[in-house]
Amino acid sequence: MTDNVKAAEAAPRVPKRVAAVIINSLKGGVVPRIGLPYITVGREAEIRALLTDLSLIADGGASFRFLVGRYGSGKSFLLQTIRTHAMGEGFVVADADLSPERRLQGGQGQGLATYRELMRNLSTKTRPEGGALMLILDRWISNLQMQVAGELGAGAAAPGGTPVSNGAAAPGGAPNDSALNQAVEARIREQVASLEEMVHGFDFARLLTLYYRAVVDGNDELKGNVARWFRGEYRTKTEARQELGVSIIIGDDDWYDYVKLFAQFLKGAGYQGMLVLIDELVNLYKIPNSVTRQYNYEKILTMYNDTLQGKAHHLGIIMGGTPQSIEDRRRGVFSYEALRSRLTQGRFAAEGMRDMLAPIIHLHPLTYEELLVLIEKLQQIHAGYFRYEARLNESDLVQFLQIEFGRVGADTHLTPREVIRDFIELLDIAYQNPSTPVASILCGVGGNGGGGEGEGDSTQQSSLSVTAAAGQRDASEFAEFKI
Repeated sequence: MTDNVKAAEAAPRVPKRVAAVIINSLKGGVVPRIGLPYITVGREAEIRALLTDLSLIADGGASFRFLVGRYGSGKSFLLQTIRTHAMGEGFVVADADLSPERRLQGGQGQGLATYRELMRNLSTKTRPEGGALMLILDRWISNLQMQVAGELGAGAAAPGGTPVSNGAAAPGGAPNDSALNQAVEARIREQVASLEEMVHGFDFARLLTLYYRAVVDGNDELKGNVARWFRGEYRTKTEARQELGVSIIIGDDDWYDYVKLFAQFLKGAGYQGMLVLIDELVNLYKIPNSVTRQYNYEKILTMYNDTLQGKAHHLGIIMGGTPQSIEDRRRGVFSYEALRSRLTQGRFAAEGMRDMLAPIIHLHPLTYEELLVLIEKLQQIHAGYFRYEARLNESDLVQFLQIEFGRVGADTHLTPREVIRDFIELLDIAYQNPSTPVASILCGVGGNGGGGEGEGDSTQQSSLSVTAAAGQRDASEFAEFKI
């Protein structure tokens, strides 16, 4: 345990901007989008399993996983951790949280709203905050221009990865002539030919070619219109036909087909593949209409079958939900018999022997030692941000965890979110009251507060300490109720 704490103390100093995001996000109960490597502890088995999926996606396969855990157990944190790692490895990541307005299927645009959210949050290593669609398209065209220019013996792309339009001079002073543009367009047709065999692939490939022509002609309006189409923002086919010359738009029923097309295209554009993260699956469980719920679960079944049967390529899908939203036979995912029969755990998995290659990954609580390392890291970040010397020693941290785990039901219901929130509150109070000893702050919590006999000598997360504490109370507390 001491070695773990020393390792946390040796952690690199966190930039102030990142530290502010980490502290404010965690205190507010949400997962920070940046700085996760500074506070990641545990979850080795889960992360190892998801990294295996990333290798499969890069090799042309596809994967589908459910992350299942209670509120605050770390589902969103693990999703964001994998998101950060995947972007660093050259994947394009799209993430969205489901809500009453965003579902997988709906009669009033709820499915399309989820697709739009995914495209809005499309992220790469160089654009981790989202909105990377046009950056991806421009990089793809720029790379093609450089490849063709190299084959023709002339420079055709501007430095920095910006595509060159008509009339621009390439590096070295060589003009960008029509022969070069024709060669690049021919290369584009070769590259998108494989997409045309997929559902809606012909129109998708046509829009990619149209985007290139808009770049060459310097037509920013057309570029924006093509990007709007890819983001699913056209509401009528008439509008798309007038502005782009295509008679199809992305809708509620077929948005997932375009996700598969994007995954295939991104591999050809120089990325490793596409990872789709969908959280808050509980919002499907909350749908009051049973028929609408079944339609949404049917969409999950389609995704599941496509990825596992080899119909999708370079695509990974991870969904996060609570145990109730998955395993409830009346309203959850398991209420759809075709999914229940595919996802139910087998007979040989047992406590301590989990199958991490199964479609469902159940998140177990962090161990006492992992939480100790986590709060030590948080103290170092907090102290670095507010520029003070850390006041809590190891025994104070242990006492804090004893207080947290001393609550009734903590063994099964205490989550990392609650521990982190309480600890940051403790750090804030200790920082704002430097003259008050930390021990007195800790002793003022939970009645006994860890100050009873023998509590400081134990680091076990057991409810026995609560029973002992109750026994040590003065009987006069309950004198009013004596019979």
